[in-house]
Amino acid sequence: AVVVAASFFDYDDFTVYPAFLVRNYLELFSSGLTYRLYLNTLQYAAVVWALTLLIGWTVAYFLVFHVRTTLWRLALFLLCTVPFWTSNIIRMIAWIPFLGLNGIFNQSLLAMGLIGAPLEFLLFSDVAVVIAYVHLLTLFMIVPVVNAMARIDPAVIEAAVDAGANSWRVIWEVVLPLSKSGIALGSIFVVALVMGDFFVVKIMSGGQSASVVLAMSNEIGLLQYPPAAASAVILMLIVTVMVATILRLVDVQRELSGQGGATV
Repeated sequence: AVVVAASFFDYDDFTVYPAFLVRNYLELFSSGLTYRLYLNTLQYAAVVWALTLLIGWTVAYFLVFHVRTTLWRLALFLLCTVPFWTSNIIRMIAWIPFLGLNGIFNQSLLAMGLIGAPLEFLLFSDVAVVIAYVHLLTLFMIVPVVNAMARIDPAVIEAAVDAGANSWRVIWEVVLPLSKSGIALGSIFVVALVMGDFFVVKIMSGGQSASVVLAMSNEIGLLQYPPAAASAVILMLIVTVMVATILRLVDVQRELSGQGGATV
């Protein structure tokens, strides 16, 4: 409520004045930069969501259906949490010597003769931003998907196999539909975190890219609180619509109650 109220305030170089003005919103929507920033942010969210879903669902499937012992499953799951043992700053800095022109990855490719010159697009680019996001956020997809898959009754899979379904049909027609609740919750986590972050974009793009929240951070640094608040309100509405759409497509409460499995 405070942010919404501040989005209608007036301001000058050093002071914010209580008022009820729509100027901040008019300036926001009349700027072409605004649309480019939102498009860039949505692109980050879409690409990161797709990659974290692919990696997270695969890892979750392996942990639930291929790791037989609980001890090994717990050990491998804890391995996924290693990135969270350090701060975001250290995690971002760690990518720089790995992806740089003289970094470990480029030097390894050169030593194997796979490339003739270092790859320049790996660091301080959109590729670096996506890599960092996937590294940081895949666990947020793994956890709910593992929880959803662990609730699948083995008898359902056995019945599908007895009915003549091969491994791919079991995955596509049984496991995937019954893990929808985990996918939906993981998608909400990943999308919301990408849309609300600016640190990764700032560090990993080297100033080559920008996002909505990074622009808001710059406005706050310039004491332009009302336009930053207006941007925050619009971003909140967009994220709310995205989350509502996901929840509309997947009835999480129904899936978690077990009724979704009966339907499938």
